[in-house]
Amino acid sequence: MNPLYSLSGLGVGILVGMTGVGGGSLMTPLLILAFGFHPATAVGTDLLYAAATKSGGTVVHGMNRNVDWRLAGWLALGSVPATAATLGLLFSMGVTGKAAGGIMSAALGVALMLTALTIVFRARLLRWAESRPQRLSSGATIRNTVLLGAAMGLLVSVSSVGAGAIGVTALLLLYPTLPTARIVGTDIAHAVPLTLVAGIGHWALGSVDWMLLASLLVGSLPGIAIGSALAVRVPETVLRPLLATVLAVIGGKLLLSA
Repeated sequence: MNPLYSLSGLGVGILVGMTGVGGGSLMTPLLILAFGFHPATAVGTDLLYAAATKSGGTVVHGMNRNVDWRLAGWLALGSVPATAATLGLLFSMGVTGKAAGGIMSAALGVALMLTALTIVFRARLLRWAESRPQRLSSGATIRNTVLLGAAMGLLVSVSSVGAGAIGVTALLLLYPTLPTARIVGTDIAHAVPLTLVAGIGHWALGSVDWMLLASLLVGSLPGIAIGSALAVRVPETVLRPLLATVLAVIGGKLLLSA
């Protein structure tokens, strides 16, 4: 195992624990831009990394009754088929080829831009959602939830980003009466099958580096614990805008290089 990768995993884990932003938003661009991995390898490895780390979070949220399993099922109804279709497209293009790499870099850039906007404007979006006099019908809400799952499946499969800040914000807009903790727990629970299916698909396509995955997990698991402990000591009003700026800059760089 490469200790530099473990050290990077530690740093990313600390930031994830402090901010709650998904690790893919930080880890995947780091692997591509700093270490020179092909986008497919970075995405595929990060997907299995996310499946491993989010499994523990799902157990904790499940024990605390913070998971709406029915809602997670509606999301999976859209995300799993979309993931399979996206992986089929990547297979037809040659997942480690130049064309697929360009698409994945561009998708990652867009996802990071969306994540940055979500971090900055989430509070305003939620206030707008709460002020709406009309609510969607039950059937329309379910249809939109399935469509959201499909969009997350597509985005996560090509960028490993989308099941964190973006997914949580979208769910909060669709279900403004649900407690935030339950939304977060449900999003994490849904991310496990989503990232696992997508990660296994990338493994079958040959775009997972197992030694890299082990190195990242060695550093990131204690990093998340450290970051969670530090979260209460760091002003959110400073950290989150700074993180949004960094993600936007990285996203722009990936878009330009795609």
